[in-house]
Formats: sequence, C-alpha cells, structure tokens
Amino acid sequence: MYEIENVLRDYAWGSTTAIAALLGRPESGRPEAELWIGAHPDSPSTARIPGDGAATPLDALISRDPGHFLGAESVARFGPRLPFLAKILAAAQPLSLQVHPSLEQARAGFARENAEGVPAGAPNRNYRDDNHKPEMILALTPFEALCGFRPAPETRQILAHVASACGSSEAGVPALVGALQEDLDAADEGQGIRRAFERLITGGQSVADDTALVVAALLSAPGLAPYESELKTVISLNEKYPGDPGVLISLLLNRVSLAPGEAVYLPAGNVHAYLHGLGVEVMASSDNVLRGGLTPKFVDVPELLRTVDFQPVAVPRLAAERTVLDQEVFRPPFEEFQLQRIDLAPGAAPVPLAQSGAAVVIVVAGDIYLDSPKGDLQLSRGGSAFLAAAEAPVNVHPVAGSTEPALAFAVTTGL
Repeated sequence: MYEIENVLRDYAWGSTTAIAALLGRPESGRPEAELWIGAHPDSPSTARIPGDGAATPLDALISRDPGHFLGAESVARFGPRLPFLAKILAAAQPLSLQVHPSLEQARAGFARENAEGVPAGAPNRNYRDDNHKPEMILALTPFEALCGFRPAPETRQILAHVASACGSSEAGVPALVGALQEDLDAADEGQGIRRAFERLITGGQSVADDTALVVAALLSAPGLAPYESELKTVISLNEKYPGDPGVLISLLLNRVSLAPGEAVYLPAGNVHAYLHGLGVEVMASSDNVLRGGLTPKFVDVPELLRTVDFQPVAVPRLAAERTVLDQEVFRPPFEEFQLQRIDLAPGAAPVPLAQSGAAVVIVVAGDIYLDSPKGDLQLSRGGSAFLAAAEAPVNVHPVAGSTEPALAFAVTTGL
C-alpha cells in the first residue's frame, strides 16, 4: 500500500473553498477545480515508498512492474497503465459544453494529429492521448448539470414558451427561435436535433444577436414557469458567456439536478456541461475533450460534429448497488472503473474493499485503517492511497477508539 499525494488543478471555474472544506485543509486562495487521483501522465499522483519515504510519480512506479501493480487481467485488457482517473471536482461556475470521443475516434484522432505535427500542448490540439473518456459523477452536494439531448418535442415546447415571451417584447420573436422549431420538426428526431445544434454552433454573430434578444425578453417576462430551471440556466449562462452558442444549445439538453449521493454516467458522444457543485468524478484515464461552447478555448466544429451523438436520451442516472454490509457500489457500463462509497460508523465491522486490479482510496471524513495479508495503512481525512492488485484482498476498518464516523471512496476497474 502506498500513501499518495495528489495534484490540484486551479482552473478558473473552480471553487475557492469546496475541496479544502471537504478534505479539512487550509484554502489555497486560488480556484481549486479538480484534485486528480491517479497516474495520468499530465498530473500523476506521487507515491510515498514505505520505509524510506521517497517520492515517486505513480505512473513511474506502475511502470516498474505493471503485472504486480495492475494485475494480469487489467494489463491484458487496457495495457500497462492505470485504466482510470479519479477526481474531486468543485465547480463554482459552469464548465465548457463538451463531448468525449469513442475509443476508435480517439485512436484515429491522436494518430492524425501526431502525423500532422500538432504540438502536444497546442491550444488547437483535440486529442491529448489515444484513449476514450467515459465518465461518471457522484454528487457530494447539490449538483447541477446539462447532460445529453432531451426529446425534440420537449425542446419545441420550451421554444414555444420562449417565443411567447419574445412576442411580448418590443423586438418581437427572433427568426432563430422559429428556425429551431422547424429544425426539430424533422421526421428523424436525431437529424432534427443535429440541424438545430449545427444552426447554433455555426451561426456566428447572427446567433449571438438573437441570443441577446431572447435573454432580454426572458428577463422582462412576467414568469418563466413551467421551465424556470431551463430558462434561468439560459440567463445565467449568458451572463458568463454573452452570445455564446452554448447558451441556447443548453435548451436542447437535459437539465439535471442531482441530490447528494446521486450519480450520472456519460458515454462517448454525450454532450454535457457541469454547472455547479461538488462531486467525485471517475473516468477512463484520458484528457480528450472536444468543446462546443461556454469557453474561450479552441472549438473545432467539424470534429465536434463527427463526435456528437445526436439521439435523444433519458438522463443517464446510475443507481448504486448495495453490498451485503450495506455499502454502495456504482458500476457504470464501462470496464475501466467502478466507484465504492465506504461509510463506517465507530466500532463497525470491517468492510471488504471492492477491488479488481489496482485501486485508489480517498478519505473525506474520519479515519480508516486498510488491512491486507501483505500490509496495512491508516488514513485520516484528506488522505489517500494507491493499492496494488497484488495487495488484495483488502478490508477497510474504522480506527479503534474513534468516535467519529468515517467516509471514504474507492475506485477500481469494472472487470
């Protein structure tokens, strides 16, 4: 077992307080957006070697003996790298509207950009690696998001409400609103959604001008019900990114509110944006993101359109499975990862760690004691560990004499 130290990313959209409060440590004074827990080469965790305390990047440690650290099955399936990346994510402002490629798209795109000589860190680089990035998010606080396309008839109803609000304004109904309604009338629902999305993402200044008219009408409307959540999202997104195509694209997407303990999963092609909240995010180990708006960063519209799945979907909620000892395990339909929530009362019986291959553990409340036939390790709030596949089986205990409940999260493969 290796205690690890993790890398904090200070993206501008991050909260200045949420991660520090969760882990019980001082605030840095900067936005703290993501705490990366894993072996992704861009920001690998640092492992402390038992005995001498030497610090080693986790990806370098794993490379010494992938079979020992990852397990033969994981190496055969995913290669000699940790197949998942865990994060604590804290959004104080909306993230970019984005989509992740399939494995085939990632491999082809990465090879193509390498052949074209696009520098690895270039702002116009779409593919940072050759892996896909399916993911899930488990809410730790109320969590707001946009996630996948809603059915076209539902979006048409919202647009009809927008048209009514605009009709009461001095400027009248922008032509864009009617055009989007016509797009969504297509016999092929997915094709209609695609037309509406393309109209917005490629519309340039015309879309920006009509978006301003829509927002002005909504701000002066007597009421936003029954679409208050969706239309308030339009207004708030426009405050941050005035005229951005993502403002009205948000109306094409499912508006999701997660209570603490609820989760969603996001397969390749699912357009999404996290809006606000604190959560545990887990994904395949990749940093491939194609952006579609709500960002000053590079947007490659043709590549984006090749990647997006335009079929409407229900909100992809992910229910937890309960173990015999009443612990929660979240198993999305991806082989790279699963997430276990470990909740221990003082004096409770030990909980078996749901481990398949390597695992990482992070403690967010109280103290725990990890015990295996090959070693043991105590972790306090804010502490985390990497467990080699060869370490299994591992049990998680409350620390003897502790009077506080403990809460930890463990990630391993879904094999």
